[in-house]
Amino acid sequence: MPRSSVPDQELGRRLKSLHRMGGWPARLSLLVPLGSGALLVLQTWTLALVLHRAVVQREALAGLIEPMVVILALVVIRAGLGLFAEALASSASEAIKVKLRQQFFGEMMSRQPIWTAGQSSGALSTLIIEQIDALDGFFVRYLPAMVQAAVLPIAFAVVVFPVDWTVGLILMITAPLIPIFMMLAGWGAEAASKHQARALARLTGRFADRLRGMVTLKLFGREDAETAAIFTSSEELRQRSMKVMRIAFLSSAVLEFFAALGLAGVALYCGLTLLGLVHLRTAAMPLEAALFCLLMAPEVYQPLRLLAASYHDRAAARAALDEIEAGLGTAPQRKPVATVAALLRRPGGLRVEMRGLGVATPGGMPVLNDVDLELRPGGHIAILGPSGIGKSTLLEALARLRAHSGIIRFDGVALDDIAEEALREQVAFIGQRPRLFAGTIAENIRLGRPTACNTAVEAAASRAMVSDFTRRLQLGLDTPVGENGNGLSGGEAQRIALARLYLRDPRLILLDEPTAHLDIVTEGKVLANLLHFAEGRTLIVATHAEAVVAKMARAYRIAGGKLLPAILPHLPDVSSLRGAA
Repeated sequence: MPRSSVPDQELGRRLKSLHRMGGWPARLSLLVPLGSGALLVLQTWTLALVLHRAVVQREALAGLIEPMVVILALVVIRAGLGLFAEALASSASEAIKVKLRQQFFGEMMSRQPIWTAGQSSGALSTLIIEQIDALDGFFVRYLPAMVQAAVLPIAFAVVVFPVDWTVGLILMITAPLIPIFMMLAGWGAEAASKHQARALARLTGRFADRLRGMVTLKLFGREDAETAAIFTSSEELRQRSMKVMRIAFLSSAVLEFFAALGLAGVALYCGLTLLGLVHLRTAAMPLEAALFCLLMAPEVYQPLRLLAASYHDRAAARAALDEIEAGLGTAPQRKPVATVAALLRRPGGLRVEMRGLGVATPGGMPVLNDVDLELRPGGHIAILGPSGIGKSTLLEALARLRAHSGIIRFDGVALDDIAEEALREQVAFIGQRPRLFAGTIAENIRLGRPTACNTAVEAAASRAMVSDFTRRLQLGLDTPVGENGNGLSGGEAQRIALARLYLRDPRLILLDEPTAHLDIVTEGKVLANLLHFAEGRTLIVATHAEAVVAKMARAYRIAGGKLLPAILPHLPDVSSLRGAA
């Protein structure tokens, strides 16, 4: 997969912008911890007063019950706010991940199938599932910790400053040093996380693809070699994961060093001041002030500890987003859907027009070049030529499954301007290897029209000659089949695909070798039913079968990337028609 060239700063901005997709729970999850921090100041001051009254003023326990109840209530409220903030962050994160998966999946579905065919299915599934899951820690832990670390340490130092300016100054000097040195360690952690994410994607893709090709690997005796390769990839992933952990521990060590330095400085200053050995204040330091400073000092560094603990979540999220955008080659943005309404639902077939049509392989090698053809509504034509000449490519371009140059129009409307729903409603395409899913035969047929009743499904199965082989099965149309039609022959799968077609009402039918896997008798019956269904509809068939060509009104052959009229015994010479049919 191509690597992303998105700068780190841009990745950071995109991650933060994704947080808005979480709605009000995402915003509230950032504000609730700040409210808890304000209550912490009140709790700490109340505790310092209680200790001062108990130690210095020697007040009885009965007089301290009320402030102790206040302290307990504040502890309970802050715990509840913490749980509430975590629940909000988790809810927002799940909503963000769902929307991201929808957007990324929509982006993949908007690509041409030729792009999907060139990707590793395991790597794509890793992008959509595991890499998006890797963003969870960023939204649940890192962003709330970042907001707390940006606001609370300075706010706490400012609160301490009126109580004792020296302690406030110590906190203000030591606290900012922690993010600076953590940033240095964080750059290494982020780079290591990117390498780890790439290694995970490679391993997942390799594992999924090897499972899919297990039979082929067994037949060629490659199981031992592939097992060794998987082991090597797994060991590489382990080493990269351990490198990420080592850098994360280094970041925590930096934090603890400066936090311990600051706490030691505050404790030493307060102790020496209470003993009268240091005189930086204009008045003696009361015990409640010293206790408040000592109790607040650890809280100044606590948000930074939370940020350090979740800093690797940021690195993992940035690496995951970089991996996703590198795999898809884009950010999660849906292309605008065409809304042209000119392709109306009319009786009869579509008028097809091609002008200067060209199609190339993903590598840029031309397959078709400067193809011109005009097909009247309801016309039936055959496309001939040896395998690999471009017959399937032409049909895929007409079905908007391949990128093309030149012009394709249906009823005068440019193909690129037709809305997806309108196109799929009026154009039906069946390839050489129709896709069947794990389920019953009836469920696979009903894919053509999910709302079809059982009677309609049975009628379509009968017309496509599916009933001929399902009668021999105990469960009939309710017989389950495996993924990719496992358990069925090629001809049976092709007939199920034709049954799907019969549940629809297309105006243009594109068929690629529809009778390739059928015996002569079955081919005749299937072809007769197909042509009866295609009456009044436009039909383009790519085929080698003489029986199919014999039923077509016109035939064209592909040669040298051009579409030329074909001269066949049962057809007149159409070379003078200049591509019209």
